[in-house]
Amino acid sequence: MSQRTCLSVILAAGEGTRMKSAVPKVLHPIAGLPMVAHVVRAAEAAGSGDLALVIGHGADEMRKATQKLAPKAETFVQDKRLGTAHAVLAARDAISKGYDDILVMFGDTPLIDPEVLTVARRKLAEGAAIVVVGFRTSNPSGYGRLIEKGGKLIAIREEKDCTDEEKKITFCNGGLMAVAGKHALQLLDQVGNDNAKGEYYLTDIVEIAGGQGFDVVAAEAGFENVLGINNRAELAAAEGIWQTRRRREAMLSGVTLIAPETVFFSYDTQIGADTIVEPNVWFGPGVKIATGAKIHAFSHLEGATIASDCDVGPFARLRPGADLKQKAKVGNFCEVKQATIEEGAKVNHLTYIGDARVGAGANIGAGTITCNYDGYSKFFTDIGEGAFIGSNSSLVAPVTIGKGGYIASGSVITESVPDDALAFGRARQRTLAGKGKELRERFASAAAVRKKA
Repeated sequence: MSQRTCLSVILAAGEGTRMKSAVPKVLHPIAGLPMVAHVVRAAEAAGSGDLALVIGHGADEMRKATQKLAPKAETFVQDKRLGTAHAVLAARDAISKGYDDILVMFGDTPLIDPEVLTVARRKLAEGAAIVVVGFRTSNPSGYGRLIEKGGKLIAIREEKDCTDEEKKITFCNGGLMAVAGKHALQLLDQVGNDNAKGEYYLTDIVEIAGGQGFDVVAAEAGFENVLGINNRAELAAAEGIWQTRRRREAMLSGVTLIAPETVFFSYDTQIGADTIVEPNVWFGPGVKIATGAKIHAFSHLEGATIASDCDVGPFARLRPGADLKQKAKVGNFCEVKQATIEEGAKVNHLTYIGDARVGAGANIGAGTITCNYDGYSKFFTDIGEGAFIGSNSSLVAPVTIGKGGYIASGSVITESVPDDALAFGRARQRTLAGKGKELRERFASAAAVRKKA
């Protein structure tokens, strides 16, 4: 297998009108990644060295997305939608390069397991000219049936063309197909359009190949692998399936999920063993968590790196660039963005830390904020090792709090503080005897006048 060359032709030209969206269907995300990118990743995991993406609707947007999601892929435009065989032939120039294996896939089937593609390629290596991926269902109504005889696949029959006996078949066409590269073009070029819709159907190559004495076989896969997405409801269902798979994978790798159904991962979430995740936690793209961390309930993490034995939440938000070192703590109702929280430092509650470094062992009091943005530019706050920032302090960047520095509660700090210094940045308190009573009486009198009016 490793010596066989492989091209994956991914069909992504559909308009996706049932999505009711200006965004091309295959760019809608599953677990934070466009569904077509899931297909690309599966193809690459199955050993496909090259990719041909056939696009149509939203071609410019698709090209831009392809450059980011699959920079090595060639794109081909299907100008007119004349059927699946016609779509595959849009990539004729790529197919003609002489690959051993051609995988034909669909950009709206994001749950395909790479192992299914590997099995199909293996059957090509064993001599099959075509391998059709099928699935079994207790309710085959509406699906094309796979007609087998003597262990070979002789036809794919659409339900409307099935005999009563054929309608009882529960082995159905999943759409995905593997074709021997040496036969691909000559089989595709023989597909005609003598049918009710006047379209060129890829499935016709099964009977064409059989008629020429080639071996055509089926490979069975679970229904989830070939599940196509056509509307938002199916998109949500696919998301649910993906999340269920990922949760199970996480738990089997040593992660504790207290309420698995309430935890949502992204396609690239990395989470170490002995991490505990409480209910209602959302992991956006780019989160990496080492071993032994605790992620408390209702936390929202994206683009964050969390070292071992850290403690996050509840109700914490870690935004891109948040970097928590070993045993750091970010508590309830805190937000951290583009900031490093060094080993053992504590950002306990009701605090915003952005564009900053919090030194090892430092303590950030409740209500503290780093004032990092002036409406035009971002500025950096550096808080030294062992510093203590009193509650309700505002650190106006750029500013440095030295090692062991102590900031009195309620301070507004606009100048850097040396190591081990104590800084006050608040107005002097004045206490006026009796003025509180006088003020209340004045307010009460004014309120009474307004009420009478």
